[in-house]
Amino acid sequence: MTKITIVTDAWYPQVNGVVRSIENTNRELSRMGIEVSMITPQDFLNVPCPTYPEIRLSIASYASVARMLEKIGPASVHIATEGPLGLIARRWCLKQGLAFTTSYHTRFPEYVAARFPVPIRWLRAFVRWFHNAGNGCMVATASLERELSRLGLKNLLRWSRGIDQSQFRPMPPEQTPFGLQRPIFLTVGRVAIEKNLPAFLDLDLPGSKVVVGDGPLRAELERRYPDVLFTGMKTGEELARAYAQADVFVFPSKTDTFGNTILEALASGVPVAAYPVTGPVDIIEAGSGAGALNDDLRQACLDALACPRENARRLARGFTWEAASRQFLNNVQTAQGRKSLPAPRTGFRALTP
Repeated sequence: MTKITIVTDAWYPQVNGVVRSIENTNRELSRMGIEVSMITPQDFLNVPCPTYPEIRLSIASYASVARMLEKIGPASVHIATEGPLGLIARRWCLKQGLAFTTSYHTRFPEYVAARFPVPIRWLRAFVRWFHNAGNGCMVATASLERELSRLGLKNLLRWSRGIDQSQFRPMPPEQTPFGLQRPIFLTVGRVAIEKNLPAFLDLDLPGSKVVVGDGPLRAELERRYPDVLFTGMKTGEELARAYAQADVFVFPSKTDTFGNTILEALASGVPVAAYPVTGPVDIIEAGSGAGALNDDLRQACLDALACPRENARRLARGFTWEAASRQFLNNVQTAQGRKSLPAPRTGFRALTP
């Protein structure tokens, strides 16, 4: 099996963990001699998502996506997202009797419920209906696997993440990074409701706070927190320098399924402060001295400030994209031999607890 098609509703110009995970996996699979093709919103007319214009929703017919898949002739399909393209690809695979895998990158029910008045139990039923039709659903961590298993998801497979340690690395410290007073407490990511940024920005901490990233809440948060530096989105070497100049990386989200930015910070030699939730608890090993987890986020920030930077870098070395991509490929091959679960034809009620 050498031909895989990845279907994703999350793609450029978005910059997020889903996009970075797919692009890094594609690169490593290509090095292994695997032929990877992509179906993304860039292939179709697309419109901005209501309340979140950075996300593009594809306007694609079943026939148009089916023609693309038939032309590619994949041995296997991986569906990365539960959006319009993911739904069409799912339908096509079931119709063709072709094995396919999915991945659970984001807490879809919680993210949708935070923006629209939809009962979360309906959204959870949708997630079960969507993912259980496939031959395997890939999840990043052990704690997420346990959580989704309790929600009724089956055929769960582990797919971890990696980090480019040549890009994200320790750098000589500047005396006044960003022109601000140390210590620097930094967070990186989408400036959006699900990232729980006020939990960090409201903290009484010494030194300075910096937010790197953009999103729908940026203008509002800049008005509410005039003493916080909002840099906007950074990429490449500029992003790497921003990480390396921080004293503590703060991860206030309680809804992420992993947290790629945690790895970027650790690889930069920056200790992490976070809540003890899925993602941080799976990455920040107990006793590693690479960060601090606490339900009191302020205390976690202060404790992380005392963590040696070399501990963070040491922990990051265990995460490589080569290993994660081999895990992805093994999952696809494992799923080839599995039978998918029957998808109910009567809506989501059969899957509702």
